[in-house]
Amino acid sequence: MPPPADIVKVAIEWPGAFPKLMEIDQKKPLSAIIKEVCDGWSLVNHECYALQHADSSNFYITEKNRNEIKNGAILRLTTSPAQNAQQLHERIQSSSMDAKLEALKDLASYSRDVTFAQEFINLDGISLLTQMVESGTDFGDMLSFTLTAFVELMDHGIVSWDTFSVAFIKKIASYVNKFAADISILQRSLAILESMVLNSHELYQKVAQEITIGQLIPHLQGTDQEIQTYTIAVINALFLKAPDDKRQEMANILSQKQLRAIILTHVIRAQRAINNEMAHQLYVLQVLTFNLLEDRMMTKMDPQDQAQRDIIFELRRIAFDAESEPNNSGSIEKRKSMYTRDYKKLGFINHVNPAMDFTQTPPGMLALDNMLYFAKHHQDAYIRIVLENSSREDKHECPFGRSSIELTKMLCEILKVGELPSETCNDFHPMFFTHDRSFEEFFCICIQLLNKTWKEMRATSEDFNKVMQVVKEQIMRALTTKPSSLDQFKSKLQNLSYTEILKIRQSERMNQEDFQSRPILELKEKIQPEILELIKQQRLNRLVEGTCFRKLNSRRRQDKFWYCRLSPNHKVLHYGDLEESPQGEVPHDSLQDKLPVADIKAVVTGKDCPHMKEKGALKQNKEVLELAFSILYDSNGQLNFIAPDKHEYCIWTDGLNALLGKDMMSDLTRNDLDTLLSMEIKLRLLDLENIQIPDAPPPIPKEPSNYDFVYDCN
Repeated sequence: MPPPADIVKVAIEWPGAFPKLMEIDQKKPLSAIIKEVCDGWSLVNHECYALQHADSSNFYITEKNRNEIKNGAILRLTTSPAQNAQQLHERIQSSSMDAKLEALKDLASYSRDVTFAQEFINLDGISLLTQMVESGTDFGDMLSFTLTAFVELMDHGIVSWDTFSVAFIKKIASYVNKFAADISILQRSLAILESMVLNSHELYQKVAQEITIGQLIPHLQGTDQEIQTYTIAVINALFLKAPDDKRQEMANILSQKQLRAIILTHVIRAQRAINNEMAHQLYVLQVLTFNLLEDRMMTKMDPQDQAQRDIIFELRRIAFDAESEPNNSGSIEKRKSMYTRDYKKLGFINHVNPAMDFTQTPPGMLALDNMLYFAKHHQDAYIRIVLENSSREDKHECPFGRSSIELTKMLCEILKVGELPSETCNDFHPMFFTHDRSFEEFFCICIQLLNKTWKEMRATSEDFNKVMQVVKEQIMRALTTKPSSLDQFKSKLQNLSYTEILKIRQSERMNQEDFQSRPILELKEKIQPEILELIKQQRLNRLVEGTCFRKLNSRRRQDKFWYCRLSPNHKVLHYGDLEESPQGEVPHDSLQDKLPVADIKAVVTGKDCPHMKEKGALKQNKEVLELAFSILYDSNGQLNFIAPDKHEYCIWTDGLNALLGKDMMSDLTRNDLDTLLSMEIKLRLLDLENIQIPDAPPPIPKEPSNYDFVYDCN
C-alpha cells in the first residue's frame, strides 16, 4: 500500500548523532514535528530549533514552504532562524578580525534564505551593514562578504531602497573606482548601484550625481565579462530612469565618451562567446538608444514652422539645384509652379504643401530627418534615385517622399521604437553598434533597397503596398542572419533580390502545399495519429533532456538558474537550483527535488499562473506573460516556470499536456504537424508523379452475370 498523500518519508540529521528516518505528517503543525524530533535526541527548548534542507541551499522549512518537502529528502535540525540571526548579528560585531570574517561569510550564505533574512532585518541588520560600509574600515574579503550579504538581503524586497543615506551611496560609488582590481567588490558595488537606480527615483538622482559615465567606461575595457555586464546594466538603469529631458543629454555624453566603439571592440568583437546576460544587456541598450527616436517619431510637422519648411526646401535644393534657376528670378507664380513640379518629382503626396505629408504620427518628423540625412550624407545616391524616378512615366515612378515616410514607419515597427525592453529578450544586432548614426544608415540602405526592388518588380503606383511587403520581408530575412556590420547587411540584401524572394516563397509554398482532393484528405486523416505520436515522443524526449530556466523577480534580472528534466521512464520530474548556466545536460542525481507526474493536477499558462498573479512589474510585461506556465499538484503545490523563449515554452507545455493525456495545442505543434504531414504525403505519392488523382474514387463496376472465368487452382 502506498503511504497517504500527506505522509512524507525523510531523513533528519543532527551533528554528532546518527540520522533519523521518520515519517512527517504534513497535516501536523511544524512546531509539533520539531518537538518530536528534539524529544528523540533529548533536546530541550524545541522552540529554539528549526528544520532546514541539508543541501547546498540550506533553506529553512516553514509552514509556507513545507509542501516542497519530497519523499526521500534529507533535512537537518538546526538553530531557529531567529536565534541564528541573533548570533550572527553579534558575531559580525566581534573585535576579532578572524571571527568577524567567518561571521560575515556565514551571513552572506544565510541571507539567500528569505526566512533568515526577515529575522536578521527585524534586528535592524541592514542598518548595521550600512554603518560597517560607511565606516570604511573593512577591506578585501571582509568588505566583499558584507556587500554580498547586503545584496542578498535587499533582493528579498523586504526593505525599501529609499532609506539609504547619501554617505552610503558615496561609499558604494567610490568602490567602483577604488576597487577596480577586486572583482567581487566591484561586481557587488555595481549590482547595488543598478538596484538603487531601478528601485528609487530619489536614489537615481543621488547616484547620477556620484557616478559618471566616464568612471564606468574603464570597466568595459577589461577582460572580465561579468564586470562588463554589470557595468552596462548600470548604464542601462541610468538611461532607463533618466527624465525625458535628460535622456538626449545622456545619449550625447555616451557618444562623446565613445561608448559604442568601446562596446564594439571590447565586448562584441572580443575573442569569446557572449553569454545570455550580456546579450540581454546589449539588447536593452539597443532598445533604449532607439527609443530616443520616439520623440521625433511622435512629433507632427507644423506647416507654419519656417525652420521645418526649410528642411523640405533643402531636399529640393540638393536634388534640383543644378538644373533650377535662382530662387529670386521670375515671378512668384512661376516659382510656385516650379516648386510644385519639383515636389511632385520628389514623390510627395501633397505637391503644393509637402509639409502636410509629415503630419501623420508615426513616423512624424523622424521621416523628414531620415530624408535629410540621406540627402546630405549619401548625396549621389539621393540625387540618382530622385532624378531616375522623375524621368520615368508617372505610373512607374517610385515616389521618394511617400516611400521614405512609409519605410521609416516600417523600420520603427521592426525595431519596436517606443516600446520598453523585454525582461527575457536577448535579441541584439551587432551591426547597430558599428555606427553612431546607425538608424539613419539603416534607413539609407533600406531606401536604396526599396528603389531597387521597385524596379525589379516593374511596379506601378497601384503596387506600392506590395512593394513595401516585399521590402519588409527582405529586411526581416537579412536581419535574422545577425550581420556583424552595416556593409554585411547590405550584401545580404543584395542576395535577396525580388527574384530570390519569389523563389523562397515558392519553395515554402510547395513545402506547405495543402492538397485538397478527397483521397489526399482521407490519407491525411489516416496518417495524422502517427505524426502526432511522433511529435509527442519528440516533446517527451526533449523533456527528458531537460531545460535550464532563469529565475526572475519583479525588480531586476538575476543570474540565478534552475534546471528541470523528466525521468527516462516519464514518471518523475527532477528539478533543482544551479549556481550557473550549465553547458550540457544536468544529471538526475544532482537535482535535489522531485515531483511525481501522477501528482500533477493541471498545467496553466499566462495570466492563470500563480506567479503572474503576484504583485510586481513582471505581470505587466507582455512577453514574460507569454512565456509563463505553472504545474499545479497535490496539497496546493505549484512549480512555476518562465521559459527562455517561445520555442521552449511550446516544447514544455506540449510535453506536459502529453504526459497528462491532453491534446498538444501549441503553434509549434501545428507547424510541425503541417510540415511532417506534407513531407509524408509527398513521399507516399512519389510513385504517382504526373498522374492526375481524381477528386472522387472511380465507380465500382456491376457484378458480372456469371463467374465462369474464375480458375480453380485445385
